[in-house]
Amino acid sequence: MDSAPAIDKRRLRASFDKAAPGYDAAAVLQHEVCRRMLAKLEFIKLRPAAILDAGCGTGNAVAALQAHFPHATLCALDLAAGMVRQARARAPWWKSVLGRNVVPVCGDIEQLPLRAATFDFAWSNLALQWMNDPPRAFAELKRVLAPGGLLMFSTFGPDTLRELRAAYAETDNYTHVNRFIDMHDLGDMLVHAGFADPVMDMEYITLTYADVRALMRDLKAIGAHNSTTGRPPGMTARAVLAAVEHNYERFRQAGRLPATFEVVYGHAWLPQPRTTRDGKPVIEIKALRDGQR
Repeated sequence: MDSAPAIDKRRLRASFDKAAPGYDAAAVLQHEVCRRMLAKLEFIKLRPAAILDAGCGTGNAVAALQAHFPHATLCALDLAAGMVRQARARAPWWKSVLGRNVVPVCGDIEQLPLRAATFDFAWSNLALQWMNDPPRAFAELKRVLAPGGLLMFSTFGPDTLRELRAAYAETDNYTHVNRFIDMHDLGDMLVHAGFADPVMDMEYITLTYADVRALMRDLKAIGAHNSTTGRPPGMTARAVLAAVEHNYERFRQAGRLPATFEVVYGHAWLPQPRTTRDGKPVIEIKALRDGQR
């Protein structure tokens, strides 16, 4: 996994707060990935009583998750309060009458303000790429899941925005595009966190633009600013932007500029504790080999 500058969470929160009112109009990719994730639920047998939407954004999955699991309570959690307000507004009014309304929570996935073993299903659509410490995020998601619970997520892989990254190469010494984690490394993190039977897959989705500035406007509209500590300290110089526009042109095809997104999907289960027939926990004892202490 490549090292990368840390993400400034205060800047990230402010970016998403500002973007929340107009987010849905620009979040074409996020909505499409959400739909593809929802389709995967048809092949998973699960009847959760409580669901965590971790990194809910404006709540684009809220109505569909409630429709798929009509008897479950849903907690919509996001780092940005503006996003949480948008997600809360999506909940059908009649859900509150039945006591199954959306529970809004403002919080960080890397330090969830939630009790342990609370949820049967944790869902996270395109949020984990904003984590500074993904293993810690997985550990927190494991902590709040009950035994037998399911974690299902999507995130971005290393080829995401590869054209933009290449266009910025050698323009200056700052970070302009986030680094993303390889699918296989994410699978290893799940196992190390204590999840079982991880299933990982990925696909490429390409959006096209008339010019680089249109891509940048879309990224800005969804709050996807450069929030790393290695970002330029002020406005990017005009000469740098001109160089980026020039460099990006070599990717133009059929009159359009491509923006590639490597979308990674994963799911894994939190195993039930192993017990004997009389309910006592099974404790594994491994013999040390010669030379081990």
